[in-house]
Amino acid sequence: MEGINAKYVSQKISKTRWRPVSSSSLQQPDIFATGSWDNEDNKISIWSIGENGVSSMDDEFEGDPQLVCEYKHNGDVLDLQFLDQDRIVTASSTGAVIIFRHHHNSQTLSVSKLWERAHHYPCDNAPCTGIVCNSPEIVTVGEDGRIILFRADQEGVLRTIENADSSTIHAVTFLRTTEILTVNSIGQLKLWDFRQQGNEPSQILSLTGDRVPLHCVDRHPNQQHIVATGGQDGMLCIWDVRQGNMPFSLMEAHSAEMWEVHFHPSNPDHLFSCSEDGSLLHWETSSNSDTPSFLQGGRNTSIISRSAIAPAGGNQSLISSWLTGDSSKGRLETTHMLPSQTLSVNSLDVLGQCLSGDLIRRITLLPVLSRMQM
Repeated sequence: MEGINAKYVSQKISKTRWRPVSSSSLQQPDIFATGSWDNEDNKISIWSIGENGVSSMDDEFEGDPQLVCEYKHNGDVLDLQFLDQDRIVTASSTGAVIIFRHHHNSQTLSVSKLWERAHHYPCDNAPCTGIVCNSPEIVTVGEDGRIILFRADQEGVLRTIENADSSTIHAVTFLRTTEILTVNSIGQLKLWDFRQQGNEPSQILSLTGDRVPLHCVDRHPNQQHIVATGGQDGMLCIWDVRQGNMPFSLMEAHSAEMWEVHFHPSNPDHLFSCSEDGSLLHWETSSNSDTPSFLQGGRNTSIISRSAIAPAGGNQSLISSWLTGDSSKGRLETTHMLPSQTLSVNSLDVLGQCLSGDLIRRITLLPVLSRMQM
C-alpha cells in the first residue's frame, strides 16, 4: 500500500502511542513512544518523524522515524500512555507503574515517579496490564484483579478497589471523569463509579454464550455511552452502555486475537483494530448514503454487523452511526491497511492524519488523510 513507512528495529515492540498535540492548533503529531517486551533489556523509546511529518502534497511520510532517546524499562511494557506532552506512564509485567519524563532540551528520559509492586499477589508480583490517564489522574488494572487510582502529583495511592475482579483485568478506559470501564478474561465489561465507596461495579455487561476473553476497550470520544471492545475470538463488539447488558452489535473482524481497538479521537466515524493475525483494519461508518459505500474499490465487504439489541426510542438524528441497526440507514466499510502479513500487529495508535502500528520488530507508519475527511 502506498505511503507505508516501515522501520525495522532490534527490540520486540509491544506498544506504540503518539504524543498528544494541542487541540487548538493544526499541528500534526510528530513524536511517538514505543515500549518493548520479551527482550533481555526492555526499553521505552521516543521517536520523531521529523519536522515535515506527513506531506500534504503526496500523502506520504517523509523519511524514516528517528530514535530520539530511550531508557531501560524493568520488565515488559504491557501498556503505555502519555499523561501530557512531557510525561509517559507505563505498566510493567513486574507490577510496577512508572512515570517517565521526556526532557525536550536535552532529549533524554528519566524516571519521574515509580510505584513498585503496585499490582501483586501475596507472595509474588502481578503484571500491571492496563493504564488510562486523565491528567493528573492515572488508573491501572492488573492480573491481580485490582483497580488502582493514582495522582501524578501525589506519592501514595489515592484509592484501591481490592478484588475488583476474580479474573484478569486486561484493559481500562475512562467513560466519564469519575467513571471507568474495564474488560476481563471472562468476557465481561464492568462500569465503575469512583464516587461510590464500595468495591462493587455499578454495571456489568457481558458477551452471551462462551466466556471469550476481552483484550481491549475504547469509548467513543463524543458519545461516551458507545464503547468498542475486541477479544480472543477476533470479533469487534459495539456496546451501548445505556441499554441492556449485551453488545449492540458483533462484527466478524479478525481470524485471531484482537489486541487493540481505537476510535479516531476527532473523527469517531472511523475506528481501527489490530490483531495477532497480522492485520490492521480501518472501519468506517457511513449514514444515509444513496450509493452503497462498499462498492468503492479496495473495500472488504465480508464483515457483517449483527444487531443484538434494537435501539430504544428517541431522537433518531442523535443516534450514532455505530448504533444504526437498520442496514439501509447505515453502512460499514472496512479496509486492510497493511499488505498480507504473518506477524502479529501488537499495537496501534491514531492521531490526526497519522496511524502507527507495531509488528514484532517493525514500526509501521501510515498516513490516513486520503481515507478520511479531516
